Amino acid sequence: MNRSLSALTRAGVLAAALSIGLAGPAVADPNIVIPIPGINPIPGINGQPRGLPRLPGVTQAVFQMTGMDSPNRTQNVNVLGTDLGIMWDDGSGRMLTAFGDSAGLGFPNLLVGSVWAWSSQVLFSSTTKDPSQGISFDGVVSNNPLPSPKIPGIEISLIPTAGISVGGVQYLSLMSVASWGEHGKWETNFSTLAVSGDGGRSWAPLTTTRRANVDGYQNFQQNAFLKDDGYVYRYGTAAGRQHPGFVSRAREADIADIDRYEYWDGTEWKPDAKVAAPIVDGVAELSVMWNEHLGKFIMLTTDSTNSVVMRSADRPEGPWSEPQVLVDGPSLPSAYAPMIFPYQTGNDLYFLLSVYNQYNVLLMRSPL
Repeated sequence: MNRSLSALTRAGVLAAALSIGLAGPAVADPNIVIPIPGINPIPGINGQPRGLPRLPGVTQAVFQMTGMDSPNRTQNVNVLGTDLGIMWDDGSGRMLTAFGDSAGLGFPNLLVGSVWAWSSQVLFSSTTKDPSQGISFDGVVSNNPLPSPKIPGIEISLIPTAGISVGGVQYLSLMSVASWGEHGKWETNFSTLAVSGDGGRSWAPLTTTRRANVDGYQNFQQNAFLKDDGYVYRYGTAAGRQHPGFVSRAREADIADIDRYEYWDGTEWKPDAKVAAPIVDGVAELSVMWNEHLGKFIMLTTDSTNSVVMRSADRPEGPWSEPQVLVDGPSLPSAYAPMIFPYQTGNDLYFLLSVYNQYNVLLMRSPL
């Protein structure tokens, strides 16, 4: 008799969980990078309380996006735990969300000591424009549309860091991780773009867009996208956390032509990545968007204390304001990768936030 994925999930959860649960909860500090083998997303036995965290400030968690405690029930498509949550409009009114390294049941990645089936990317779709009651997924792309060999020292993962639609074509920016390290450090081979012409259902790598860790491109290994006035702005930082942030841009039609980008040198735009000047300091995973309520561009990232901070600017290149704390680090110490909801929501700011100690993604609301 055939059994559904949800039934298989329920049957396999205990065995998978017990194989790692005895080792105790996952490390709570995301600045100490431990890949999939170190996580336990099973609620109730991962050492974390069930339900949304209650935070002391005005920013609150309002919905769990992924995992077995999520109304989206992503375990039914074998996504028990994941991170990042990069959102963008696909050009036709649908929102695509790309998640990073995701844990599910299946053949484990024994080469790196993981008991999980491990996908480098998974994408969901949604038509939710008002996130006040949560974000509902109504479609999913098969896990690992851009496969990674997951061989330490060669490529351990190929992780999305930004997504955008240009002319109805979808683009993902990804980083090829060669090896993980500690204290917010990891090594990348390159950053690159991938493209989808069918609304995100299938993807192809654009190998001519690879930016290796040399010649100024080391500052664009992790990215964020912004569209403004006919340009695509591609913000960047080096592999890992707590590095300076930089910005490049190209005309929308030239998004996949690496030779057409120009780089902000602190005064003007230049065609050489080596002259790019920092626009902000202490950047981790980041997200940038125009906010109509403030009448400014806003940038979210985390700082050295794992606090979620927001900066604002009148122009994409800045100058950017001093950081304003939205979530204080000690109140949610394993938070990282704040990603802005792509539609305007008045005087409330909604963003996704990854929580490492339960290895899933939360929807947050912060008044502006």
